[in-house]
Amino acid sequence: MISSIGSSASATGLSGMRAAQLRLDVGAHNVANAQTPGFQRQRVTQTANASTGGVDAKVERETAVSGAGGDMNHLADDMVNGKMSLYSFAANLKVVKTEQDMLGALLDEKA
Repeated sequence: MISSIGSSASATGLSGMRAAQLRLDVGAHNVANAQTPGFQRQRVTQTANASTGGVDAKVERETAVSGAGGDMNHLADDMVNGKMSLYSFAANLKVVKTEQDMLGALLDEKA
């Protein structure tokens, strides 16, 4: 029973870390290409995955195409989302580390 709870916590934390990394990658892509003519912004959509207890994240293209002046209107959003992704990654990493510490303490008690 305890191992399934632990692996569930790890799966949740790891999927959150992957989603945060993907959001950070997409934001960097959007910032780097904002002034490219014809650029289509990307966004990450997340859905809860009840079977694993984590999230599924995928990249989608927005339908609007940037004009000749680029798409600098979303630059602030991309920067804020990047910072939020870093915090999300750190929080999910803390979940994984805490789960490992708890399992280590449990193994020490059983030994």
